[in-house]
Amino acid sequence: MSDKPISDYPGSEIDVHWDERLCIHIGECGHAANRLFEADRKPWCVPDEVSRAEVREVCERCPSGALSYTDKSGEPERAPAENTLSLVYNGPLYLTGDLHIEDAAEDMPGTRFRAALCRCGASGNKPFCDNSHLQSGFQDFGAVGEIGPGADGIGGPLEVKRIPNGPLKVEGNLSIRAASGRVAWQGTKAFLCRCGASGSKPFCDGSHKAVGFTDG
Repeated sequence: MSDKPISDYPGSEIDVHWDERLCIHIGECGHAANRLFEADRKPWCVPDEVSRAEVREVCERCPSGALSYTDKSGEPERAPAENTLSLVYNGPLYLTGDLHIEDAAEDMPGTRFRAALCRCGASGNKPFCDNSHLQSGFQDFGAVGEIGPGADGIGGPLEVKRIPNGPLKVEGNLSIRAASGRVAWQGTKAFLCRCGASGSKPFCDGSHKAVGFTDG
């Protein structure tokens, strides 16, 4: 990682910011059907190649929060109306909504709306995913058995805290989508496995104690 983990790409109407600490190279930006991002170009991101609205839309596709923007009109990014946690097949948790992640640094603005959270236990950037699941052999196909007690709504602040050497504690209105895309669980509090060993994924069942999971 470079000494300056955030790269800025200025435009006349809107600036783009890329945070290598959070990027897991999903490629939503590079696969967009426009010239905002081109891998073989220097710089690879040129905001003036597309409209201000297109810049916002492409940045908001980024599931990890690695992409953010400064709109010079003064219009900020707004949280999605619904707080949603999506399980990735053999991969992380994608969280979107009005996010308040305790461990997110002040200079990680994208994580106020979008984040990829580790659930294999091997990330070196906990609580965020760093693609360690690809090497660790983590396997979970993303099925969800429980339906939850129900939520009080669909949006509002969602607090995310990591319990030391234990699960993620999530409080607020939340819908959990299985990897199949099905809305499987709804509630206002969940303890989510991040050691990779739970027998009731995505929820914690205390297995972190047996496997000696640590935050380190």
